[in-house]
Amino acid sequence: MCVLGLGKNVLVKSVAALAMLAMLGGAAHADDKKTTPPPKTPAFKPAPKTGGAGGATAGHPAGAPASRGPTTGGGTTASHTPITTTTPRTTTVAPTKAAGFGTGTSRTTTTVPAVNRLPAGNRLVTTSGGHEVRMRSNGRPAEIRTKNGMDIRHGLNGNRSVMMERRDGSRVYAERGGRGYVEHSFRYGNREFASRSYYYNGRAYNRYYGRYYYRGAYVNYYTPGFYFRPAFYGWAYNPWLAPVPWAWGWGGSPWFGFYGGYFAPYPVYASASLWLTDYLISTSLTAEYQAQMAAAAGPGPLPPDADPLTPEVKNLIAAEVQRQIALENAEAQSAQAGPADPASSSIQRMMTDGVQHVFVVGRDLDVVDATGRECAVSQGDAIQLAGPPPPDATAATLVVLSAKGGPECRRNSTIMVQFADLQEMQNHMRETIDDGMADLQAKKVSPIPQAAAAPVTQASFVTAAPPPDPNAATEINQQMQEADQAEKEALNQPQQDAAAAPPPPIAAPAAPPVELKLGLTIDEVTAANGVPTKIVDLGAKKIYFYKDMKVTFKDGKVVDIN
Repeated sequence: MCVLGLGKNVLVKSVAALAMLAMLGGAAHADDKKTTPPPKTPAFKPAPKTGGAGGATAGHPAGAPASRGPTTGGGTTASHTPITTTTPRTTTVAPTKAAGFGTGTSRTTTTVPAVNRLPAGNRLVTTSGGHEVRMRSNGRPAEIRTKNGMDIRHGLNGNRSVMMERRDGSRVYAERGGRGYVEHSFRYGNREFASRSYYYNGRAYNRYYGRYYYRGAYVNYYTPGFYFRPAFYGWAYNPWLAPVPWAWGWGGSPWFGFYGGYFAPYPVYASASLWLTDYLISTSLTAEYQAQMAAAAGPGPLPPDADPLTPEVKNLIAAEVQRQIALENAEAQSAQAGPADPASSSIQRMMTDGVQHVFVVGRDLDVVDATGRECAVSQGDAIQLAGPPPPDATAATLVVLSAKGGPECRRNSTIMVQFADLQEMQNHMRETIDDGMADLQAKKVSPIPQAAAAPVTQASFVTAAPPPDPNAATEINQQMQEADQAEKEALNQPQQDAAAAPPPPIAAPAAPPVELKLGLTIDEVTAANGVPTKIVDLGAKKIYFYKDMKVTFKDGKVVDIN
Protein backbone atom coordinates (compact mmCIF):
# COMPACT_ATOMS: atom_id res chain seq x y z
CA MET A 1 0.00 0.00 0.00
CA CYS A 2 1.27 3.46 -0.86
CA VAL A 3 1.37 5.80 2.13
CA LEU A 4 1.05 9.57 1.84
CA GLY A 5 3.70 11.50 3.72
CA LEU A 6 2.19 14.96 3.44
CA GLY A 7 2.76 17.94 5.73
CA LYS A 8 0.08 20.29 6.93
CA ASN A 9 -1.45 22.59 4.28
CA VAL A 10 0.34 20.81 1.43
CA LEU A 11 -2.15 18.64 -0.39
CA VAL A 12 -4.70 21.30 -1.05
CA LYS A 13 -2.10 23.48 -2.76
CA SER A 14 0.09 20.91 -4.48
CA VAL A 15 -0.70 19.12 -7.71
CA ALA A 16 2.04 16.63 -6.95
CA ALA A 17 0.46 15.71 -3.65
CA LEU A 18 -2.90 15.15 -5.32
CA ALA A 19 -1.21 12.91 -7.84
CA MET A 20 0.02 10.87 -4.88
CA LEU A 21 -3.57 10.68 -3.65
CA ALA A 22 -4.61 9.30 -7.03
CA MET A 23 -1.78 6.75 -6.79
CA LEU A 24 -3.07 5.81 -3.36
CA GLY A 25 -6.47 5.10 -4.86
CA GLY A 26 -4.85 2.87 -7.46
CA ALA A 27 -2.82 1.04 -4.85
CA ALA A 28 -5.89 0.51 -2.72
CA HIS A 29 -7.77 -1.00 -5.63
CA ALA A 30 -4.75 -3.20 -6.35
CA ASP A 31 -4.97 -4.49 -2.78
CA ASP A 32 -8.50 -5.55 -3.65
CA LYS A 33 -7.06 -7.70 -6.47
CA LYS A 34 -8.68 -5.70 -9.28
CA THR A 35 -6.77 -6.01 -12.54
CA THR A 36 -7.81 -2.69 -14.12
CA PRO A 37 -6.48 0.39 -12.30
CA PRO A 38 -8.84 3.39 -12.04
CA PRO A 39 -8.13 6.51 -14.06
CA LYS A 40 -6.31 9.21 -12.14
CA THR A 41 -8.22 12.39 -11.40
CA PRO A 42 -6.37 15.65 -12.07
CA ALA A 43 -6.07 18.04 -9.15
CA PHE A 44 -9.38 19.74 -8.34
CA LYS A 45 -10.96 18.90 -11.69
CA PRO A 46 -14.78 18.80 -11.47
CA ALA A 47 -16.12 15.32 -11.02
CA PRO A 48 -17.09 13.43 -14.20
CA LYS A 49 -20.57 14.00 -15.57
CA THR A 50 -21.27 10.31 -16.01
CA GLY A 51 -24.89 9.53 -15.49
CA GLY A 52 -26.59 12.85 -16.29
CA ALA A 53 -27.61 14.21 -12.96
CA GLY A 54 -31.04 15.32 -14.01
CA GLY A 55 -32.30 12.09 -15.47
CA ALA A 56 -33.37 10.20 -12.35
CA THR A 57 -36.98 9.82 -11.30
CA ALA A 58 -38.59 9.27 -7.95
CA GLY A 59 -39.05 5.59 -8.67
CA HIS A 60 -36.57 2.91 -7.63
CA PRO A 61 -36.04 -0.64 -8.94
CA ALA A 62 -38.05 -3.26 -7.12
CA GLY A 63 -36.04 -5.16 -4.57
CA ALA A 64 -33.15 -2.69 -4.68
CA PRO A 65 -31.34 -2.11 -1.38
CA ALA A 66 -32.76 0.82 0.54
CA SER A 67 -30.73 3.39 2.44
CA ARG A 68 -31.83 4.91 5.69
CA GLY A 69 -32.72 8.56 5.45
CA PRO A 70 -29.89 11.05 5.79
CA THR A 71 -28.92 12.25 9.21
CA THR A 72 -28.25 15.84 10.01
CA GLY A 73 -24.74 17.07 9.47
CA GLY A 74 -24.93 19.31 12.49
CA GLY A 75 -24.24 22.47 10.56
CA THR A 76 -27.45 24.40 11.10
CA THR A 77 -25.87 27.12 13.18
CA ALA A 78 -25.77 30.87 13.22
CA SER A 79 -23.17 33.56 13.62
CA HIS A 80 -25.81 36.12 14.64
CA THR A 81 -23.84 39.27 13.96
CA PRO A 82 -25.17 42.48 15.54
CA ILE A 83 -27.73 44.71 13.88
CA THR A 84 -25.84 47.47 12.09
CA THR A 85 -26.63 49.97 9.36
CA THR A 86 -23.42 51.06 7.73
CA THR A 87 -23.34 53.22 4.63
CA PRO A 88 -23.75 51.22 1.40
CA ARG A 89 -20.45 50.39 -0.26
CA THR A 90 -20.13 49.88 -3.99
CA THR A 91 -17.89 47.06 -5.14
CA THR A 92 -17.25 45.53 -8.52
CA VAL A 93 -17.36 41.76 -8.82
CA ALA A 94 -14.60 40.27 -10.92
CA PRO A 95 -15.79 38.27 -13.94
CA THR A 96 -16.18 34.63 -13.11
CA LYS A 97 -16.26 31.48 -15.19
CA ALA A 98 -18.01 28.53 -13.65
CA ALA A 99 -17.01 25.33 -15.38
CA GLY A 100 -20.08 23.57 -16.65
CA PHE A 101 -22.51 26.20 -15.32
CA GLY A 102 -24.88 27.83 -17.76
CA THR A 103 -23.18 28.80 -21.00
CA GLY A 104 -19.71 28.88 -19.44
CA THR A 105 -19.21 32.51 -20.45
CA SER A 106 -17.91 35.24 -18.20
CA ARG A 107 -20.39 36.93 -15.90
CA THR A 108 -20.48 40.67 -16.36
CA THR A 109 -19.41 42.96 -13.56
CA THR A 110 -22.13 44.09 -11.21
CA THR A 111 -22.63 46.16 -8.10
CA VAL A 112 -22.91 44.21 -4.87
CA PRO A 113 -24.68 45.24 -1.67
CA ALA A 114 -22.70 46.66 1.21
CA VAL A 115 -22.07 44.58 4.29
CA ASN A 116 -24.71 45.11 6.98
CA ARG A 117 -26.72 47.33 4.66
CA LEU A 118 -30.22 47.86 6.01
CA PRO A 119 -32.59 46.22 3.50
CA ALA A 120 -34.91 48.45 1.51
CA GLY A 121 -38.03 49.29 3.50
CA ASN A 122 -36.56 48.15 6.83
CA ARG A 123 -36.02 50.43 9.79
CA LEU A 124 -34.08 50.13 13.01
CA VAL A 125 -35.78 51.09 16.26
CA THR A 126 -34.87 51.09 19.92
CA THR A 127 -37.33 50.40 22.72
CA SER A 128 -37.75 52.17 26.03
CA GLY A 129 -36.35 49.04 27.69
CA GLY A 130 -33.05 49.19 25.77
CA HIS A 131 -33.73 46.57 23.07
CA GLU A 132 -32.90 46.97 19.37
CA VAL A 133 -35.43 45.84 16.78
CA ARG A 134 -35.13 45.72 12.99
CA MET A 135 -38.61 46.06 11.51
CA ARG A 136 -39.59 45.04 7.99
CA SER A 137 -41.79 47.22 5.81
CA ASN A 138 -44.81 45.05 6.69
CA GLY A 139 -44.44 46.05 10.34
CA ARG A 140 -43.17 42.66 11.48
CA PRO A 141 -39.87 42.16 13.32
CA ALA A 142 -36.92 40.76 11.39
CA GLU A 143 -34.44 40.74 14.26
CA ILE A 144 -34.53 41.57 17.95
CA ARG A 145 -31.39 42.09 20.00
CA THR A 146 -32.24 42.27 23.66
CA LYS A 147 -30.33 44.34 26.19
CA ASN A 148 -28.87 41.16 27.74
CA GLY A 149 -27.40 39.97 24.43
CA MET A 150 -30.05 37.53 23.17
CA ASP A 151 -30.45 37.63 19.37
CA ILE A 152 -33.82 36.56 17.92
CA ARG A 153 -34.22 36.30 14.15
CA HIS A 154 -37.35 35.84 12.07
CA GLY A 155 -36.49 34.54 8.60
CA LEU A 156 -38.35 35.50 5.47
CA ASN A 157 -39.46 31.88 5.12
CA GLY A 158 -41.10 31.82 8.56
CA ASN A 159 -38.38 30.16 10.60
CA ARG A 160 -37.14 31.61 13.87
CA SER A 161 -33.73 31.17 15.51
CA VAL A 162 -32.31 32.31 18.82
CA MET A 163 -28.69 32.77 19.90
CA MET A 164 -27.69 33.50 23.47
CA GLU A 165 -24.16 33.89 24.81
CA ARG A 166 -24.19 33.24 28.53
CA ARG A 167 -22.06 34.77 31.26
CA ASP A 168 -19.83 31.71 31.54
CA GLY A 169 -18.91 32.02 27.85
CA SER A 170 -21.07 29.12 26.68
CA ARG A 171 -23.66 29.64 23.95
CA VAL A 172 -27.11 28.24 23.22
CA TYR A 173 -28.56 28.18 19.72
CA ALA A 174 -32.19 27.16 19.26
CA GLU A 175 -34.69 26.75 16.43
CA ARG A 176 -38.33 25.84 16.27
CA GLY A 177 -39.01 22.16 16.79
CA GLY A 178 -36.55 21.89 19.69
CA ARG A 179 -33.45 21.78 17.48
CA GLY A 180 -30.17 23.48 18.28
CA TYR A 181 -26.97 23.10 20.25
CA VAL A 182 -25.18 24.04 23.45
CA GLU A 183 -21.56 25.11 22.98
CA HIS A 184 -18.76 24.95 25.56
CA SER A 185 -15.14 25.92 25.02
CA PHE A 186 -12.08 23.89 26.04
CA ARG A 187 -8.34 23.98 25.48
CA TYR A 188 -5.95 21.42 24.10
CA GLY A 189 -2.29 22.36 24.26
CA ASN A 190 -2.18 26.06 23.49
CA ARG A 191 -5.25 26.00 21.23
CA GLU A 192 -8.87 26.89 21.98
CA PHE A 193 -11.69 24.64 20.78
CA ALA A 194 -15.47 24.51 21.01
CA SER A 195 -17.57 21.44 21.67
CA ARG A 196 -21.18 21.61 20.52
CA SER A 197 -23.80 19.22 21.86
CA TYR A 198 -26.41 19.13 19.09
CA TYR A 199 -29.98 17.98 19.57
CA TYR A 200 -31.93 17.14 16.42
CA ASN A 201 -35.07 15.04 16.07
CA GLY A 202 -34.46 13.31 19.38
CA ARG A 203 -30.84 12.51 18.52
CA ALA A 204 -27.94 14.03 20.46
CA TYR A 205 -24.35 14.13 19.19
CA ASN A 206 -21.16 16.19 19.49
CA ARG A 207 -19.16 18.18 16.95
CA TYR A 208 -15.83 19.94 17.48
CA TYR A 209 -14.48 23.24 16.19
CA GLY A 210 -11.22 25.09 16.25
CA ARG A 211 -11.24 28.83 16.78
CA TYR A 212 -9.35 31.47 14.86
CA TYR A 213 -9.34 35.22 14.34
CA TYR A 214 -10.29 36.27 10.83
CA ARG A 215 -11.17 39.68 9.42
CA GLY A 216 -12.02 41.30 12.73
CA ALA A 217 -13.91 38.46 14.45
CA TYR A 218 -13.38 35.07 16.06
CA VAL A 219 -14.78 32.24 13.93
CA ASN A 220 -15.30 28.53 14.65
CA TYR A 221 -14.18 26.09 11.95
CA TYR A 222 -15.03 22.39 11.84
CA THR A 223 -12.31 20.10 13.16
CA PRO A 224 -13.04 16.37 12.64
CA GLY A 225 -13.11 14.27 15.79
CA PHE A 226 -11.94 11.27 13.78
CA TYR A 227 -10.10 10.51 10.56
CA PHE A 228 -10.33 7.68 8.05
CA ARG A 229 -7.27 5.81 6.85
CA PRO A 230 -5.29 7.21 3.87
CA ALA A 231 -6.44 4.32 1.66
CA PHE A 232 -10.07 5.26 2.28
CA TYR A 233 -9.53 8.89 1.26
CA GLY A 234 -7.79 7.65 -1.90
CA TRP A 235 -10.75 5.37 -2.68
CA ALA A 236 -13.23 8.20 -1.99
CA TYR A 237 -11.30 10.77 -4.06
CA ASN A 238 -10.73 8.71 -7.21
CA PRO A 239 -13.30 7.39 -9.72
CA TRP A 240 -14.66 3.94 -8.97
CA LEU A 241 -13.89 0.95 -11.17
CA ALA A 242 -17.43 0.92 -12.52
CA PRO A 243 -20.52 3.13 -12.13
CA VAL A 244 -22.86 1.95 -9.38
CA PRO A 245 -26.67 2.27 -9.39
CA TRP A 246 -28.06 3.08 -5.99
CA ALA A 247 -31.62 3.21 -4.63
CA TRP A 248 -31.86 5.67 -1.78
CA GLY A 249 -35.30 4.59 -0.60
CA TRP A 250 -36.75 8.10 -0.62
CA GLY A 251 -39.83 7.25 -2.68
CA GLY A 252 -42.26 7.57 0.23
CA SER A 253 -40.49 10.41 2.03
CA PRO A 254 -42.55 13.64 2.18
CA TRP A 255 -39.50 15.85 1.71
CA PHE A 256 -38.54 14.04 -1.50
CA GLY A 257 -41.96 14.46 -3.01
CA PHE A 258 -42.06 18.11 -1.99
CA TYR A 259 -38.68 18.92 -3.57
CA GLY A 260 -39.15 16.67 -6.60
CA GLY A 261 -39.08 19.67 -8.94
CA TYR A 262 -35.93 21.04 -7.33
CA PHE A 263 -33.69 18.02 -6.81
CA ALA A 264 -33.17 14.71 -8.58
CA PRO A 265 -30.44 12.21 -7.62
CA TYR A 266 -27.92 10.86 -10.07
CA PRO A 267 -29.17 7.60 -11.63
CA VAL A 268 -25.73 5.99 -11.23
CA TYR A 269 -22.56 6.91 -9.35
CA ALA A 270 -19.13 6.85 -10.93
CA SER A 271 -17.35 8.14 -7.82
CA ALA A 272 -17.82 8.77 -4.13
CA SER A 273 -17.95 12.53 -4.73
CA LEU A 274 -21.13 12.13 -6.80
CA TRP A 275 -22.77 9.88 -4.20
CA LEU A 276 -21.73 12.26 -1.41
CA THR A 277 -23.18 15.19 -3.37
CA ASP A 278 -26.63 13.59 -3.30
CA TYR A 279 -26.11 12.70 0.36
CA LEU A 280 -25.23 16.32 1.16
CA ILE A 281 -28.17 17.80 -0.75
CA SER A 282 -30.71 15.29 0.55
CA THR A 283 -29.56 15.83 4.14
CA SER A 284 -29.95 19.59 3.74
CA LEU A 285 -33.37 19.33 2.10
CA THR A 286 -34.61 16.94 4.77
CA ALA A 287 -33.62 19.42 7.47
CA GLU A 288 -35.20 22.30 5.53
CA TYR A 289 -38.49 20.41 5.11
CA GLN A 290 -38.63 19.61 8.81
CA ALA A 291 -37.84 23.24 9.69
CA GLN A 292 -40.71 24.37 7.48
CA MET A 293 -43.01 21.88 9.16
CA ALA A 294 -41.99 23.25 12.55
CA ALA A 295 -42.47 26.86 11.42
CA ALA A 296 -46.04 26.38 10.19
CA ALA A 297 -48.80 23.81 9.91
CA GLY A 298 -47.00 22.52 6.85
CA PRO A 299 -45.18 23.86 3.79
CA GLY A 300 -47.24 24.79 0.79
CA PRO A 301 -46.34 23.69 -2.73
CA LEU A 302 -42.90 24.56 -4.05
CA PRO A 303 -43.17 28.04 -5.63
CA PRO A 304 -43.41 28.02 -9.43
CA ASP A 305 -40.41 30.39 -9.69
CA ALA A 306 -37.97 27.87 -8.16
CA ASP A 307 -34.53 27.65 -9.79
CA PRO A 308 -33.73 23.91 -9.50
CA LEU A 309 -30.40 22.20 -9.05
CA THR A 310 -29.30 21.57 -12.63
CA PRO A 311 -26.86 18.80 -13.61
CA GLU A 312 -24.19 21.49 -14.13
CA VAL A 313 -24.68 22.91 -10.63
CA LYS A 314 -24.60 19.43 -9.10
CA ASN A 315 -21.32 18.73 -10.86
CA LEU A 316 -19.88 21.94 -9.38
CA ILE A 317 -20.95 20.73 -5.93
CA ALA A 318 -19.38 17.32 -6.62
CA ALA A 319 -16.09 19.03 -7.51
CA GLU A 320 -16.22 20.92 -4.20
CA VAL A 321 -16.93 17.68 -2.33
CA GLN A 322 -13.85 16.18 -3.95
CA ARG A 323 -11.77 19.16 -2.79
CA GLN A 324 -13.03 18.71 0.77
CA ILE A 325 -12.05 15.02 0.68
CA ALA A 326 -8.54 16.03 -0.41
CA LEU A 327 -8.41 18.63 2.36
CA GLU A 328 -9.36 16.13 5.05
CA ASN A 329 -6.82 13.64 3.74
CA ALA A 330 -4.12 16.28 4.20
CA GLU A 331 -5.34 16.91 7.75
CA ALA A 332 -5.30 13.19 8.49
CA GLN A 333 -1.64 12.95 7.48
CA SER A 334 -0.66 15.68 9.94
CA ALA A 335 -3.14 14.80 12.70
CA GLN A 336 -0.39 13.31 14.85
CA ALA A 337 1.41 16.66 14.85
CA GLY A 338 -1.64 18.50 16.18
CA PRO A 339 -5.08 19.83 15.22
CA ALA A 340 -5.84 21.17 11.75
CA ASP A 341 -4.39 24.56 10.85
CA PRO A 342 -7.11 27.18 10.25
CA ALA A 343 -5.00 28.78 7.52
CA SER A 344 -5.57 25.61 5.49
CA SER A 345 -8.76 24.07 6.86
CA SER A 346 -11.08 27.09 7.10
CA ILE A 347 -12.54 29.56 4.63
CA GLN A 348 -9.36 31.60 5.08
CA ARG A 349 -7.70 29.44 2.44
CA MET A 350 -10.84 29.34 0.29
CA MET A 351 -10.87 33.13 0.04
CA THR A 352 -7.35 33.28 -1.39
CA ASP A 353 -6.64 30.08 -3.35
CA GLY A 354 -8.08 31.33 -6.65
CA VAL A 355 -10.87 28.70 -6.76
CA GLN A 356 -14.50 29.76 -7.11
CA HIS A 357 -15.72 27.52 -4.33
CA VAL A 358 -19.32 26.32 -4.12
CA PHE A 359 -21.25 26.17 -0.84
CA VAL A 360 -24.43 24.28 -0.03
CA VAL A 361 -26.39 26.41 2.43
CA GLY A 362 -26.60 24.71 5.82
CA ARG A 363 -29.11 26.97 7.54
CA ASP A 364 -31.68 29.58 6.56
CA LEU A 365 -30.13 33.01 6.12
CA ASP A 366 -31.53 36.40 5.08
CA VAL A 367 -29.23 38.53 2.93
CA VAL A 368 -29.39 41.65 0.75
CA ASP A 369 -28.89 41.42 -3.00
CA ALA A 370 -27.31 43.97 -5.33
CA THR A 371 -30.60 45.87 -5.73
CA GLY A 372 -30.93 46.39 -1.97
CA ARG A 373 -33.78 43.86 -1.76
CA GLU A 374 -33.85 41.49 1.20
CA CYS A 375 -34.02 37.87 0.11
CA ALA A 376 -33.25 34.48 1.62
CA VAL A 377 -31.09 31.46 1.00
CA SER A 378 -32.08 28.23 2.70
CA GLN A 379 -30.79 24.73 3.37
CA GLY A 380 -30.07 22.93 0.12
CA ASP A 381 -29.47 26.06 -1.99
CA ALA A 382 -26.15 26.36 -3.83
CA ILE A 383 -24.10 29.56 -3.97
CA GLN A 384 -20.69 30.19 -5.55
CA LEU A 385 -17.82 32.45 -4.55
CA ALA A 386 -17.49 35.30 -7.08
CA GLY A 387 -13.87 36.15 -6.34
CA PRO A 388 -11.45 37.01 -3.55
CA PRO A 389 -12.80 39.66 -1.15
CA PRO A 390 -10.99 42.98 -0.75
CA PRO A 391 -8.48 43.14 2.12
CA ASP A 392 -10.80 45.26 4.28
CA ALA A 393 -13.97 43.25 3.60
CA THR A 394 -15.95 41.55 6.36
CA ALA A 395 -18.09 39.53 3.95
CA ALA A 396 -17.70 37.55 0.74
CA THR A 397 -19.43 38.15 -2.57
CA LEU A 398 -21.31 35.12 -3.92
CA VAL A 399 -23.65 34.28 -6.78
CA VAL A 400 -26.80 32.20 -6.30
CA LEU A 401 -26.73 29.02 -8.42
CA SER A 402 -30.02 27.48 -7.27
CA ALA A 403 -32.95 28.53 -5.09
CA LYS A 404 -36.42 27.33 -4.16
CA GLY A 405 -38.41 30.42 -5.16
CA GLY A 406 -40.75 32.58 -3.15
CA PRO A 407 -38.83 34.90 -0.80
CA GLU A 408 -35.51 33.34 -1.85
CA CYS A 409 -32.84 35.10 -3.87
CA ARG A 410 -33.15 34.34 -7.57
CA ARG A 411 -30.59 32.47 -9.63
CA ASN A 412 -27.65 34.69 -10.69
CA SER A 413 -28.38 37.15 -7.86
CA THR A 414 -25.24 38.66 -6.35
CA ILE A 415 -25.28 38.61 -2.56
CA MET A 416 -22.87 39.19 0.29
CA VAL A 417 -22.48 36.70 3.13
CA GLN A 418 -20.72 37.46 6.40
CA PHE A 419 -17.54 35.40 6.83
CA ALA A 420 -18.88 33.80 10.03
CA ASP A 421 -21.99 32.63 8.17
CA LEU A 422 -19.91 31.38 5.27
CA GLN A 423 -17.66 29.45 7.66
CA GLU A 424 -20.75 27.75 9.05
CA MET A 425 -21.68 26.69 5.51
CA GLN A 426 -18.29 25.07 5.07
CA ASN A 427 -18.71 23.46 8.49
CA HIS A 428 -22.07 22.05 7.39
CA MET A 429 -20.58 20.64 4.19
CA ARG A 430 -17.62 19.02 5.90
CA GLU A 431 -19.68 17.56 8.76
CA THR A 432 -22.22 16.09 6.35
CA ILE A 433 -19.52 14.74 4.04
CA ASP A 434 -17.92 12.99 7.04
CA ASP A 435 -21.28 11.44 7.93
CA GLY A 436 -21.69 10.39 4.31
CA MET A 437 -18.23 8.81 4.13
CA ALA A 438 -19.05 6.80 7.25
CA ASP A 439 -22.22 5.61 5.49
CA LEU A 440 -20.22 4.79 2.35
CA GLN A 441 -17.86 2.67 4.38
CA ALA A 442 -20.67 0.90 6.25
CA LYS A 443 -22.94 0.32 3.24
CA LYS A 444 -20.16 -0.61 0.79
CA VAL A 445 -21.95 1.24 -2.00
CA SER A 446 -19.00 0.35 -4.21
CA PRO A 447 -16.52 -2.43 -3.37
CA ILE A 448 -14.06 -1.08 -0.81
CA PRO A 449 -10.44 -2.29 -0.73
CA GLN A 450 -9.51 -4.06 2.49
CA ALA A 451 -7.03 -1.33 3.46
CA ALA A 452 -9.74 1.34 3.01
CA ALA A 453 -12.20 -0.50 5.27
CA ALA A 454 -10.03 -0.09 8.38
CA PRO A 455 -11.56 1.60 11.43
CA VAL A 456 -11.30 5.35 11.90
CA THR A 457 -8.73 7.01 14.16
CA GLN A 458 -9.85 9.43 16.87
CA ALA A 459 -8.26 12.87 16.80
CA SER A 460 -5.96 13.50 19.75
CA PHE A 461 -7.70 16.67 20.98
CA VAL A 462 -10.98 14.81 21.63
CA THR A 463 -9.52 13.44 24.87
CA ALA A 464 -9.57 16.98 26.30
CA ALA A 465 -13.13 17.76 25.16
CA PRO A 466 -15.96 17.94 27.71
CA PRO A 467 -18.53 15.13 27.56
CA PRO A 468 -21.80 15.75 25.69
CA ASP A 469 -24.08 18.10 27.60
CA PRO A 470 -26.79 15.83 29.07
CA ASN A 471 -29.14 18.79 29.46
CA ALA A 472 -28.83 20.10 25.88
CA ALA A 473 -32.44 19.37 24.91
CA THR A 474 -33.78 21.03 28.07
CA GLU A 475 -31.55 24.09 27.67
CA ILE A 476 -32.55 24.51 24.02
CA ASN A 477 -36.27 24.40 24.85
CA GLN A 478 -35.77 26.74 27.79
CA GLN A 479 -33.95 29.21 25.55
CA MET A 480 -36.88 29.29 23.14
CA GLN A 481 -39.28 29.98 26.02
CA GLU A 482 -37.07 32.83 27.26
CA ALA A 483 -36.98 34.20 23.72
CA ASP A 484 -40.79 34.15 23.56
CA GLN A 485 -40.98 36.26 26.71
CA ALA A 486 -38.18 38.64 25.68
CA GLU A 487 -39.72 39.20 22.25
CA LYS A 488 -43.15 39.88 23.71
CA GLU A 489 -41.63 42.39 26.12
CA ALA A 490 -39.58 44.16 23.43
CA LEU A 491 -42.45 44.50 20.96
CA ASN A 492 -44.84 45.86 23.60
CA GLN A 493 -42.50 48.67 24.68
CA PRO A 494 -42.61 52.16 23.13
CA GLN A 495 -40.32 52.34 20.11
CA GLN A 496 -38.28 55.09 18.56
CA ASP A 497 -36.34 55.13 15.31
CA ALA A 498 -32.69 54.61 16.09
CA ALA A 499 -31.76 57.23 13.50
CA ALA A 500 -34.17 59.77 15.04
CA ALA A 501 -32.60 60.29 18.46
CA PRO A 502 -33.42 63.61 20.17
CA PRO A 503 -31.23 66.38 18.73
CA PRO A 504 -28.77 68.13 21.07
CA PRO A 505 -29.99 71.36 22.74
CA ILE A 506 -29.85 74.37 20.49
CA ALA A 507 -27.14 76.78 21.63
CA ALA A 508 -28.02 80.39 22.31
CA PRO A 509 -27.37 82.61 19.30
CA ALA A 510 -23.99 84.28 19.31
CA ALA A 511 -23.88 87.98 20.08
CA PRO A 512 -23.50 90.22 17.03
CA PRO A 513 -19.94 91.35 16.41
CA VAL A 514 -18.91 94.58 18.11
CA GLU A 515 -18.31 97.52 15.73
CA LEU A 516 -15.15 99.39 16.66
CA LYS A 517 -15.92 103.04 17.35
CA LEU A 518 -14.89 105.88 19.59
CA GLY A 519 -15.94 105.63 23.20
CA LEU A 520 -15.66 101.79 23.53
CA THR A 521 -13.96 100.46 26.67
CA ILE A 522 -10.81 98.33 26.67
CA ASP A 523 -12.87 95.23 27.60
CA GLU A 524 -15.27 95.78 24.72
CA VAL A 525 -12.41 96.09 22.21
CA THR A 526 -10.55 93.02 23.43
CA ALA A 527 -13.79 91.03 23.48
CA ALA A 528 -14.29 91.86 19.80
CA ASN A 529 -10.68 91.66 18.57
CA GLY A 530 -8.83 89.55 21.07
CA VAL A 531 -5.52 90.17 22.75
CA PRO A 532 -3.40 92.77 20.91
CA THR A 533 0.03 91.89 19.57
CA LYS A 534 1.59 94.83 21.42
CA ILE A 535 0.56 97.30 24.15
CA VAL A 536 2.21 100.69 24.80
CA ASP A 537 1.30 101.96 28.28
CA LEU A 538 1.68 105.75 28.66
CA GLY A 539 -0.19 106.07 31.88
CA ALA A 540 -3.66 107.48 31.17
CA LYS A 541 -3.00 106.85 27.51
CA LYS A 542 -2.62 103.34 26.15
CA ILE A 543 -2.06 102.13 22.57
CA TYR A 544 -3.17 98.60 21.47
CA PHE A 545 -1.50 97.32 18.31
CA TYR A 546 -3.31 94.70 16.20
CA LYS A 547 -2.19 93.13 12.94
CA ASP A 548 -3.67 95.77 10.71
CA MET A 549 -4.72 98.60 13.04
CA LYS A 550 -3.83 100.64 16.10
CA VAL A 551 -6.34 101.59 18.80
CA THR A 552 -5.60 104.46 21.24
CA PHE A 553 -7.31 104.64 24.64
CA LYS A 554 -7.42 107.60 27.03
CA ASP A 555 -8.81 107.14 30.50
CA GLY A 556 -9.93 103.65 29.44
CA LYS A 557 -11.94 104.63 26.35
CA VAL A 558 -11.18 104.66 22.60
CA VAL A 559 -10.12 108.09 21.34
CA ASP A 560 -8.50 107.08 18.04
CA ILE A 561 -8.54 104.16 15.54
CA ASN A 562 -5.86 103.95 12.79
